[in-house]
Amino acid sequence: MNAAIVDESGPVTLIGCGSVKGSVLRRAIVRAPVVVAADGAAQVALDHGIMPDAVIGDFDSIPEAAQDSIPQARLYRIAEQDSTDFEKCLRNIRAPLVIGVGFGGGRVDHQLAAFHGLMRHADRPCLLLGKRDLVFIVPPALHLSLPQGSRFSLFPLGEVRARSRGLRWSLDGIGFAPGSRIGTSNAVSGPVEIEVNAPAMLAILPARTLEAVIAGLTADDAGRWPCVPSS
Repeated sequence: MNAAIVDESGPVTLIGCGSVKGSVLRRAIVRAPVVVAADGAAQVALDHGIMPDAVIGDFDSIPEAAQDSIPQARLYRIAEQDSTDFEKCLRNIRAPLVIGVGFGGGRVDHQLAAFHGLMRHADRPCLLLGKRDLVFIVPPALHLSLPQGSRFSLFPLGEVRARSRGLRWSLDGIGFAPGSRIGTSNAVSGPVEIEVNAPAMLAILPARTLEAVIAGLTADDAGRWPCVPSS
């Protein structure tokens, strides 16, 4: 395995080029104070008064003024064009969790590309945080303590089977797949336990559940998806 550009024992905040609310960014940084910017998001970080610890990307969108404002030792240009800047960042961050902000609420194609990146690099635990929702790939096993009645939506990015406890509508025995069967608008009925057989299930929860989701994704019993070698 290649050495990571950013190697941390605690969570890392990753800033994207989408719409970034200051309140959302602050929520992330309080919990993940090491900050990485994806290419042009370096300017987003600077606009919020934050000096990124690293900037990773192909540097096709970072303004020259931003490059000049950031120490050169923190700039990491990766020229290949077969992956997005989000994926370049995920590949090069080793941390128990990445909290991504600025990857939703803008262009739909960019948001879909971010979901693709979550699935492609499911071995790197990451949640995308917005003002209203948070999104992540469900690990092999997940335990969450959430308020009764909380919205709990699941959307498959590929074929996946699941088992559950603590949801109003059980997932047991259901084959999920895009264009076939999805699991949106479920609700919490008790302590949540989910097992899935593939890194292909997006969970979409209210942003207010951030603390519980961080605890669930970083728990020892959550398990980790194996790294899929690049083709």
